[in-house]
Amino acid sequence: MPEPTTFAGQPAEWDEFVRSQAGATHYHLFGWQRVIQKTFGHECLYLAARKEDGTLDAVLPLVRVRSRVFGHFLVSMPFLNYGGPLGSDAGVQALVQHAVHMARSSRAKLLELRSAIPLQVPLPVSHRKLTVVLDLPQRAEDLWKSLSGNMRNKVRKPQKEGVKVRFGLDQMPTFWQIFAHHMRDLGTPTLPAAFFEAVSDEFGETVRFACAYDGARAIACGCGFLGERDFELTWSSALTAYRDLRANFLLHWSFMEEAVRSGVPRFNFGRSTPGSGTHEFKRQWGSRDEPLWWYQFAPDGEATTPSPSDPAYAWGPRLWKRLPLLIANRLGPRLVRYLP
Repeated sequence: MPEPTTFAGQPAEWDEFVRSQAGATHYHLFGWQRVIQKTFGHECLYLAARKEDGTLDAVLPLVRVRSRVFGHFLVSMPFLNYGGPLGSDAGVQALVQHAVHMARSSRAKLLELRSAIPLQVPLPVSHRKLTVVLDLPQRAEDLWKSLSGNMRNKVRKPQKEGVKVRFGLDQMPTFWQIFAHHMRDLGTPTLPAAFFEAVSDEFGETVRFACAYDGARAIACGCGFLGERDFELTWSSALTAYRDLRANFLLHWSFMEEAVRSGVPRFNFGRSTPGSGTHEFKRQWGSRDEPLWWYQFAPDGEATTPSPSDPAYAWGPRLWKRLPLLIANRLGPRLVRYLP
């Protein structure tokens, strides 16, 4: 097998190969390179291993995130739930070996490969995150019947209060306003609106934005991606001032209905920290946990990407929650680009 190199083919070749592989996710598609470059300007190192006949044998989307404050990381994929290499065992091993060499030679603090499936590679693996999935029937009414009476009541409550859910790419600006507000309340810098604009432009046919409205006021929102194997609700938020309306339950149910209409067999609630409140919310729907396989290489020993759970950054969320929303929304996108 030839040595791994930077991918120099056409995006269509990359995407066709990705869709044929076990463990493939929406985030492996080539369009994410354009989204990340356009929004953040990070160096995207999309790698490929080819067979002797020149056809693809394995691919690895990799992004370099570097800053003086937080450090230098190679991540597949930053800001997203999944990534990592896809392909034959030999091809994957060659790509990982190449990525390790890149991390070592460039003095990266950490190489992190966020795989959805276990890989045959000699790297330590972290299960600090998991995903929650729900198998879907072919009809929404059957899914409704499968919910507990308590869950059906939680969905009915906002319906009785007149809350309405609207889907469409035109919901993106409203989505971002709610999302940014929620992230400030959590003490976390927000992804920029430009990121979601780029996502909308790149993946218009497969991205879904939705907002829940109490009259004219948007109070909850979500964004997810339709794949061939599942629908993943990647981001969701709700305004705490309207918590009693439980709009988030109706929002999630509406996304599940959308997934059933689209004919995919699974609904993916997105990643969570085990035991967190978000994790418990997702488990109420009759879903199940699936581990995530985040493989890591740290040239200088143990390392991780920056996180509010890290004691070194524990002061950050406490300070961020106190910022006026306007200031948080201006500063957040400048910081988050370095927090993969």
